[in-house]
Amino acid sequence: MSEVAVVVACQRDGAGGSPTTVLDDAPFTDEERCRIPTALGTSHAVFLRATGIERRQPAYTLRFFTAQGELPACGHGTLAALAVLAEREGGDHDYRAALRTAHRSFNGRASRNGDGLTASFDPGPVSLRSTGGPELRLVVGGLGLTEDAVAGDACVASNGRPRLLLPIRSRAALAELTPDLTLLRAACDRYGLLGCYAYSPPDRHGRAAARMFAPSIGVPEDIANANSTACLAAHAAGFGTHRLAVDMGDHLGSPSTITATAHRDRTGQRIRVGGQAAIVRTVMR
Repeated sequence: MSEVAVVVACQRDGAGGSPTTVLDDAPFTDEERCRIPTALGTSHAVFLRATGIERRQPAYTLRFFTAQGELPACGHGTLAALAVLAEREGGDHDYRAALRTAHRSFNGRASRNGDGLTASFDPGPVSLRSTGGPELRLVVGGLGLTEDAVAGDACVASNGRPRLLLPIRSRAALAELTPDLTLLRAACDRYGLLGCYAYSPPDRHGRAAARMFAPSIGVPEDIANANSTACLAAHAAGFGTHRLAVDMGDHLGSPSTITATAHRDRTGQRIRVGGQAAIVRTVMR
């Protein structure tokens, strides 16, 4: 018997958030891993495997699955995993861990925040490229928009898998999006995109709203998407905005907020992405 936690990651003011399954890995088949999030009523599942001590911190390998298969990374899943690991550790001190996915290793941390936890991690370097022409037209068409509805420079960003960052003129226009998921999936598959992260331009305080559509991985719309918010932070830093708080999930009835900061050090641009998380239930399996 092992404990399985359902964590709501990236809550807003202690409510909402993206339900995520977190459990210790075992000799599951990948087909069994794909069935677990659906069985627990979540879009994603995170599988933890302890690997010892690295950099004087407990070390874990993370694997992420949806019903469609394995993902190389999952931002809100990483935050959920950190919340579970910090809860297991107990105490009120900051929890820190060395984390590894299929392609990189990085540091994460979590700290107690009232009845929940605040977690954050380094999502790694972000690459950006401009987009336009057929690529942009097909994705925008899949969202039911025309190109003149785009409020600025769209770009393709990646910190593991590329996704389109699409600025929409206002929160109201963002809320009205009604994508054709079949067309959007075909456009994203054609150009090798994870999905489309549509967002309202950040205000002077760095507040924005976003909606992430990723039908190609079995997630028609994500309640919270931390890695895409990290990509937006890298993009926004080029325009002088270095701190973001991005609201998501309202359209799905589960308000969420992801924070992200960007700064430069001797190694280049560094991003930190985070959010509030709470364990809402545990089951034994």
